[in-house]
Amino acid sequence: MTRPMRADARRNYERLLAAGREAFGERGEQASMDDIAKRAEVGPGTLYRHFPTREALLAAVYRDDVAVMAKRAEELAGTLPPFEALDAWLHDQLGYIRAKLGINAVLKSMLKDDTETFEWCRDTMRAAVGGLLESAQAAGAIRPDVDAITVLRLAHGVGMASEHAPEMADRMMDLVIDGLRAKP
Repeated sequence: MTRPMRADARRNYERLLAAGREAFGERGEQASMDDIAKRAEVGPGTLYRHFPTREALLAAVYRDDVAVMAKRAEELAGTLPPFEALDAWLHDQLGYIRAKLGINAVLKSMLKDDTETFEWCRDTMRAAVGGLLESAQAAGAIRPDVDAITVLRLAHGVGMASEHAPEMADRMMDLVIDGLRAKP
């Protein structure tokens, strides 16, 4: 059984995640573990106690970001009508994808053998969008022939396509969402 972290250890962990996210986003694979420790205002020993390898830190950052998106889906489902919740989440997902464009190659190369992390993240994202999608379909707002995998791939495609034209991102996502609508 894993014991819960002490409050100070939890704060250090969270600071390391934030510093790692920032450093990987800026420097990719070249992000220095020493720089990450400095950004988090912790010593190298604290960094390596939490994350013994660069890959362990990157996996934790990736999992944390996916968990945030899954939680966001739950929040939206609980506060907005089904179509609006899906629409808002897809726009949030677009922002997440666009923020990750710089480290996608790093993720793929550093975590290529970490199937557990990729499977957990894939399943978590599918479940997040799947719940929103099913609710919107049950409300008659979204076509019944659409599935979670297709929606995630469409969102990813918009994120990739808008990498060099960020001003077009929301418009392209709106067009995708319009294509998902159930026809009267």
